[in-house]
Amino acid sequence: MIEEEIPDQGIRLRSPDAAEGGAIWSVARDTGTLDLNSSYLYMLLARDFADTCVVAEQDGQLVGFVTGYRRPRQPEVLFLWQIGIHPDFQGKGLGKRLVGAFLRQPGADRASVLETTVSPDNASSRALFESIARDLGTGCHVKPCFAAEDFPEAGHEAEDLFTIGPFRPAALNRLVS
Repeated sequence: MIEEEIPDQGIRLRSPDAAEGGAIWSVARDTGTLDLNSSYLYMLLARDFADTCVVAEQDGQLVGFVTGYRRPRQPEVLFLWQIGIHPDFQGKGLGKRLVGAFLRQPGADRASVLETTVSPDNASSRALFESIARDLGTGCHVKPCFAAEDFPEAGHEAEDLFTIGPFRPAALNRLVS
């Protein structure tokens, strides 16, 4: 389990507790941009995938999170499913710190590739992951993953697959700011 401090912001990064799934759901809702899944799913992620998830806490309140998992058939790949930061904390470098902590989690041990999906119009997430690839000293390859028509609900955007890596474990130290 990781535990990191961001002293200048009074934020602690750590693995989620099983009971924090509801708080993660609330942050996802409060972003106003993430696909909001059932609270039950976030509860399962906090309980069963705590070694590949990270929360950001300030004064006892969750202000951000990253959820993800190891790809079962590709154990070198860590898939980042969602990153959410409360609007009051966006634009302060917390996203990159969360991803760095995510890649240092025990469940990420020996992973050398980061994958995530990003919609084409999400410029801030695209810039974040391109910046992470630069900081890790590796490539960022983008290709279509899911077309808009693949989703059963109307109005869902397409999702592009970002593949970052391979990277070396020592490069993870560069993701602290």
